[in-house]
Amino acid sequence: METDGYSQEEWALRCDLAALYRVIAHFRWTDMIFTHISARVPGPEHHFLINRYGVLFDEMRASDLVRIDSEGRPVDARAADHPERYRVNPAGFTIHSAIHMARPDVVCVVHTHTPAGAAVSAQKQGLLPISQHALKYYGQISYHDYEGIALDLAERDRLVNDLGPHNAMILRNHGLLACGRSIPAAFQEMYFLERACEIQLRALAGGAELNLPSREVCEITAAQYRSDEMEGITALQWQAALRMIEGGKTDYRT
Repeated sequence: METDGYSQEEWALRCDLAALYRVIAHFRWTDMIFTHISARVPGPEHHFLINRYGVLFDEMRASDLVRIDSEGRPVDARAADHPERYRVNPAGFTIHSAIHMARPDVVCVVHTHTPAGAAVSAQKQGLLPISQHALKYYGQISYHDYEGIALDLAERDRLVNDLGPHNAMILRNHGLLACGRSIPAAFQEMYFLERACEIQLRALAGGAELNLPSREVCEITAAQYRSDEMEGITALQWQAALRMIEGGKTDYRT
């Protein structure tokens, strides 16, 4: 079965990715037309989908996503006739291609510049284990030092080395990055990471002494988040997120 020239599998991926863009917009985690969410296209070509530069997240549709190769070149047939319309952000390509090429287990990568995420990224101590949300990342998060706008392809190796086996990373003085083996999994990673940063900012703003759980409790809680039950919870959370964006001004599945 083909849908607008795409395989059924790719069209389903495009619909889910467009939906995630709108979910991110629903939570106000956007930065106008900047930041990106990408998804790996199944197959041996090492292609992935990323947003067409200039489209707002809350108006993203499956057809707005551009298929590019590992060098950031559009391989979308539409781009040959309208290259100016199907351009992508080079900085988005640098960050996302690095992870997709080095981590075959990763299907989706989410990058944000939210006030909470960027603020915590500027704090020397990083993410503090002061909330249940933050404990999901106890021993499970990495950091990457700021090197300027991500246009230098040489930075890709350093990004990958810093991320390591984790699915969440704080980009110092920049923002947040989360990835997952599916679009719903990547959304869950970013949801908890953003919430943890928001809670940390409010706790620090209160000025009172912070209570930190014991190391044992932190490790237990982090392990609980990695239990077999989480896959089912991730699916439930994704279905709930999709219900939040139904009935919008245009259908994300177009």
